[in-house]
Amino acid sequence: MTETLNQKNIEFCMVRPDLQKIPQFRPPEGFRMRTYEPGDEKTWVQIQQVSDNYNEVDLSEFYRTFGSNLNALEDLCFFLDNPEGETIGTSTAWYQKDFLGSQWGRVHWVAVLPEYQGQGLSKPLLTQTLNRLSDAHNRCYLVTSCLRIPAIHVYLKFGFHPFVKSERCEEGWDYVKKHLSHPLLDEAPLTPEDVK
Repeated sequence: MTETLNQKNIEFCMVRPDLQKIPQFRPPEGFRMRTYEPGDEKTWVQIQQVSDNYNEVDLSEFYRTFGSNLNALEDLCFFLDNPEGETIGTSTAWYQKDFLGSQWGRVHWVAVLPEYQGQGLSKPLLTQTLNRLSDAHNRCYLVTSCLRIPAIHVYLKFGFHPFVKSERCEEGWDYVKKHLSHPLLDEAPLTPEDVK
């Protein structure tokens, strides 16, 4: 990861102002959705390490992110297993106690192994995650970055809106608009005032 890459890979949020009309995707035949079990932290790290070209992820990141509430992972962290029983993807229905001054649901750490990317397998993970978030929240957000064009495309299809809280975010969205077309990108991005 070079400094130049980090400068170009602008991080920003996307928001889903409500959790209604969630697109429903089931895992393909033979694939199985399951929840976190003790020991899955190593599997989570392995998936993140090979799937994420922009962050360095290790076990300490897992505990930094989830360590304050590990018991909740059995209900909030999802894994997708292939027909051979290998875990190939993960996503978490997390929360943020103080996003824009209030509690929001958070789609967190979505990842699919590279050899399974481009097959639509993040969609059942997102469906499961958003369905679970809708049990406890009425809106949610996620954090991504401008070089993750395929992921942003999926998030837009799932009803996440571009969100801007700084000029740097605007620069990131300008980059995305040059590489992706979607009706939500034609609208003005949401701002903190729009979603309070």
